[in-house]
Amino acid sequence: MLIAIITLVLGVLLGAFFLIPRAHKAGNTEVVKPNQNNKASKVYTRSEVSLHSKKNDCWIIIKDKVYDVTSYVEEHPGGDAILAHAGDDSTEGFYGPQHATRVFDMIDDFYIGDLEH
Repeated sequence: MLIAIITLVLGVLLGAFFLIPRAHKAGNTEVVKPNQNNKASKVYTRSEVSLHSKKNDCWIIIKDKVYDVTSYVEEHPGGDAILAHAGDDSTEGFYGPQHATRVFDMIDDFYIGDLEH
């Protein structure tokens, strides 16, 4: 059982290592297209965020900030794991050991606003 868990974690880390850098390399095609709106920050309620809980419309909350990660769902190295908390708080999963440090830089590209307190 322990070997299976270690293998799974290493697989996710290796997948992140190989897939995430490709999303940022210059080339003729763009793999990840983050939300490019240049609007001022907006404040969203949990209720509003919860409406965006599908593969083709995926928002998440991380540390009281709202991110539209819809364009990244298909590229996520962990597969559909990103959907486990779609439309809800993903802070714990985001800061899990499976993520390489570069995801902390990438997430800012998907920021759309703050969570209402």
